[in-house]
Amino acid sequence: MIVDSHAHIYHQDEALYPMKTEPFRPEPGVGTIEHLRCEAAANGVDRVVLIQTGSAYRWDNRLLADTAKANADWTVGVCTLNPQGEDSPDELERLVTGYNVKGVRVEVSPAGYDHPGTEALWRRAREVGAVICAHLQADYLQELATLLERFPEVPVVLDHCAYPVAADGLEDRAIREASALARYTQLYAKVTFAVTSSQRQYPFSDTHEQLRFMLAAFGADRCIWGSDFPCEHWLKKSTYAQHLAVFAEELGLRAEERDEVLGQAAMRLFFAD
Repeated sequence: MIVDSHAHIYHQDEALYPMKTEPFRPEPGVGTIEHLRCEAAANGVDRVVLIQTGSAYRWDNRLLADTAKANADWTVGVCTLNPQGEDSPDELERLVTGYNVKGVRVEVSPAGYDHPGTEALWRRAREVGAVICAHLQADYLQELATLLERFPEVPVVLDHCAYPVAADGLEDRAIREASALARYTQLYAKVTFAVTSSQRQYPFSDTHEQLRFMLAAFGADRCIWGSDFPCEHWLKKSTYAQHLAVFAEELGLRAEERDEVLGQAAMRLFFAD
């Protein structure tokens, strides 16, 4: 069982699903649900977590919701909502109850990360059984810790492990501070930085020490892989197959570790139903 826990999708019909002003738009045909289905099939991926594409659609989750609902046999959705929007908690509940959305990506707002709007989203996530995907950088990890203290029963994924830099090795601030948060047992590490943090070509060996360190800190049962699909748009220097191969082959994980990182941990988080 392989689960891709981080894929962004796009739609060719921009009249049906309009993009925001100055979107980060992929090449035609790249990043569609059909493209994703082909990549998943070619690489033996069984399930995919669709992450709202804020760089194209910002807070408009219609494409994400419609796609997750129409493809409920193999996908779930994670929406992104404005943490300062008064109606965001209600919108989260609507998407969870009606559109196969299992989580909400909560970003840093101008007010910071730990503020009343974020707390309201976390509270509603607790009520409806949604996963929080915390999308932030190292500067906000201590605010995340405060929320983790306040909501011990809410499962949380740290997106991209707060964006470490490979060149800084184990002294990288994101690595140091994020690994310290492993003491919160509801927190999971999304180890997608294997490619994005690297300054090298495949197999991106400059991130391997950091990856192994995070795996040791959290345990393989609390680390999840994601592809950053569409890779040709977001990564450039890695194919989907290569991103997967870092964890399937290059890191030298034991079979049970590989099973957790590539599938079982994400299945428990997002596909328990």
